Amino acid sequence: MRHFSVAIALVLALVCPAMAVTIAGLSNQEAVRGLKEALVLGADKAVSQLGTADGFLGNAKVRIPLPDSLRQAESVMRMVGMGAQADELITSMNRAAEMAVNEAKPLLVDAVKRMSVQDAKGILTGGDDAATQYFRRTTSDALTQRFLPIVKQMTARVNLAQLYNQYAGQAAAFGVIDPKDANIDNYVTRKALDGLFLVIAEQERAIRKDPVGAASNIVQKVFGAIGR
Repeated sequence: MRHFSVAIALVLALVCPAMAVTIAGLSNQEAVRGLKEALVLGADKAVSQLGTADGFLGNAKVRIPLPDSLRQAESVMRMVGMGAQADELITSMNRAAEMAVNEAKPLLVDAVKRMSVQDAKGILTGGDDAATQYFRRTTSDALTQRFLPIVKQMTARVNLAQLYNQYAGQAAAFGVIDPKDANIDNYVTRKALDGLFLVIAEQERAIRKDPVGAASNIVQKVFGAIGR
């Protein structure tokens, strides 16, 4: 860790010489601590935003609809007076995502703790979503395993979930639907992850754009230095 901040300064000197002195003024400990606090802060806000009633259902950016390939079936259901059942299925999918995403924080925090020096340097000198991509790369598999049982429990309460799997499975066999969307639990889990990473990316961009708005002085100092 001794040469961490020096390495960051050298990288930034190649990209933008005017930033190098500012970054070089940060100690190794400050750079790492500020980054980790920022990541935990962003993850916590994302989970809190999504893991509540209407966190998914009430947010058009992450609301989980039926797969595009099943929209026609949804239209038919509404035409024959089954709109309430279609709404129930869509609501249940989003409620399942809202419950599942609450399991994400410990895994995201653990990913921060296990971060290597190389990872930290890449995030500090990377693009607006470098931290989000780190989370996606290091937590997707574990989050899927954690989310899936919760999603299954929620969708099992809706009788139409079984009908969805039956219909979608047949459609997948004929190439009408993407195989990864043929099971409602897998589909909802995947969309829940997509929504989580989208909101984490929004939080990351907000911190990079306005570090002064962050609660922690060390986060302000580190990202404020990078942004100058």
